[in-house]
Amino acid sequence: MRSVKFKQVDVFTRVPFRGNPVAVVLEGKGLSTEEMQRLAAWTNLSETTFVLPPTSPAADYKLRIFTPRAELPFAGHPTIGSAHAVLEAGIAKPNNGRLKQECAAGILELQVDGETLWLDSPNATETAFSEIALLEKMLGAKVKDSPLIINVGPRWLVAELADAETVGGLKPDMQALTDLSNRLSIGGVTIYGASADGQSAIHVRSFAPAHGIPEDPVCGSGNISVAAYLKKAGQADRFGARYLARQGMQLGRDGQVSIRFDGGKILLGGSAVTCVEGTLRLD
Repeated sequence: MRSVKFKQVDVFTRVPFRGNPVAVVLEGKGLSTEEMQRLAAWTNLSETTFVLPPTSPAADYKLRIFTPRAELPFAGHPTIGSAHAVLEAGIAKPNNGRLKQECAAGILELQVDGETLWLDSPNATETAFSEIALLEKMLGAKVKDSPLIINVGPRWLVAELADAETVGGLKPDMQALTDLSNRLSIGGVTIYGASADGQSAIHVRSFAPAHGIPEDPVCGSGNISVAAYLKKAGQADRFGARYLARQGMQLGRDGQVSIRFDGGKILLGGSAVTCVEGTLRLD
C-alpha cells in the first residue's frame, strides 16, 4: 500500500475554518501528473499542492499546484499555505528569514515574519478589456473606470465596483462567467470595492467557475492582481503603501490578506493554520 503525508491548511487566517483551505501533499515525489490531478479533483478544494525536491540549487523545495481541473503555474494562497506546511513539517528552514520556492512561474521568495509569510509576487502584465457592458450584465452591477486582464501566472479580469456593499451583494451569472473565462483564456473574474468597515481598505471577491470554483473563498493571486491593477492605474498609493483586504464573508469565512508595495514589487502577506494532518492512501 502506498501512502503520502498530508496536511490541510487554512490560509489568510489564524483561526481554523475561517480562511481558504489548501490540501498539501508533502511527499509528491513519485506521483505522476495524472495522479496529482486525480487527487486534486478528489479533495475538491480550490487548490491542492504537491511538495517535491527542487530541481534548482537556488530553491528550498519545488511545488506543483492543481485546481480540481487543471495545473496552475502559480497561486497565492497555495504558496503561503504550502510554505507553512513545509516549515511545520521540517522539510525546509528559513535562511536569514527567507524561503525560496520553485514552481512553474519560476523561483519565488517568501519572507518569514513571525506568524506572517510574505510572498514576493511574480511580475504582472496587463491586457486591455473592452466588453464592459457584457461584464456588467454578468455581474449585475456597474464597474468603475476600465477593467483589465492581469496576468500573474493565473490571469484574472479585474474590475472595481462602487463600494464593498455592492461587492458583497453580487450574484453573478456563473454560466456567462464560465463562457467568458473560456473564451478569453482567463482563470476568472476578481472584483473589489472600497470598504468602510473600519478594519480593511477593500473587500474582494474572486469567481473562477471555469476551473470548477464558483467562488474562491480567499484568493491570493486575485488580491495580487487587484494590487497590480491599482499600480497600473496609477493608484498604488490610494490605500497606502500597505493595506488590508477582506474576502470570503459571503461564504462564511473572513480572510485577512495583507498587501505591501515595496519599490517596484508587490508583496502578498498572510498567516496560516493547520486544520488536518495525516496520510492519504493511494492504492
